[in-house]
Amino acid sequence: MATDYDAPRDAEATAAEQTASLDALRAQAPTTQVTVDDEANLLEDLELPGADLSHEILAVDVVPQMADEFRCEKCFLVVHRSRRAKPGVDVCVDCA
Repeated sequence: MATDYDAPRDAEATAAEQTASLDALRAQAPTTQVTVDDEANLLEDLELPGADLSHEILAVDVVPQMADEFRCEKCFLVVHRSRRAKPGVDVCVDCA
């Protein structure tokens, strides 16, 4: 069926349709509301299978910045000087 969108609209019929659809939505909505006291407590009881990393020791060897590297001012990664976007500017080509 074709609809004439330029035709004047009946304000009363539109208001009645909106009220009816709003009432139908309210009837379908659940009446109980969930309240969360503390977001930190939400994940306390959640345990993922195989995710026990308590016995692991995380150790990373830190290597100082080399003479031919620079630290990007936008992403803070240390990259080789060939990845510099412009000479004299400490921004890598990925961030430029």
